[in-house]
Amino acid sequence: MKLIVFGATGDVGQHVVAEALGRGHSVTAFARSKDRLNALSGNMRREVGDLLIDADIACKLMAGHDAAIGTLRPPVGSETDLVDLTRALLKGAMETRVPLFVTGGAATLKLADGSGETVLTAPGFLPDAVRPIAEACAAQDALLETEKAAAWTYLRPPALLIQGPRTGNYISGTDTLVTDAEGNSQISYADFAVAMLDLAEARDSHHKRLTVGWP
Repeated sequence: MKLIVFGATGDVGQHVVAEALGRGHSVTAFARSKDRLNALSGNMRREVGDLLIDADIACKLMAGHDAAIGTLRPPVGSETDLVDLTRALLKGAMETRVPLFVTGGAATLKLADGSGETVLTAPGFLPDAVRPIAEACAAQDALLETEKAAAWTYLRPPALLIQGPRTGNYISGTDTLVTDAEGNSQISYADFAVAMLDLAEARDSHHKRLTVGWP
């Protein structure tokens, strides 16, 4: 497959690129920083740009690919940019008819305790430091709800994304945090990338909201 990864130099993006290359796919890696892009290892096409300055670049670059994967995360202090960045990807997906797989956040997932509270609404669940990006991810989720023309899938991580091994094991869910037997909700960046590539390879992008976590 020919895949394009937006936000290829971020924590999730780097692992998605590595996983895609490891599976033998042709990869176009897109990021704002030329230096960080050049630091990625592997044989890939590298494209530098800023979707906030030129939203149409998503359409230009998506054309000719089998799928697009968005792993975008704005820097601290610019979290609200996430909605505009996602809007640019959706516009590109709609105009090119390329299926889009979006990395979301856990904000709108329900807690596994049956309380009905979400990660964002549960009192004391989120540290103040991560509330801005959680609120941005909730707004991103709301944006996707309004998009009917583009083919998209929204993959949300568990409560914690951590540095760790690639085990290839994960459990999928829909609107509730995936937890293990001890109640922990986490997955490594590497295994999150495995789940994302599994979705992209299945080309099942029909307005689905999913989540994954370690069993």
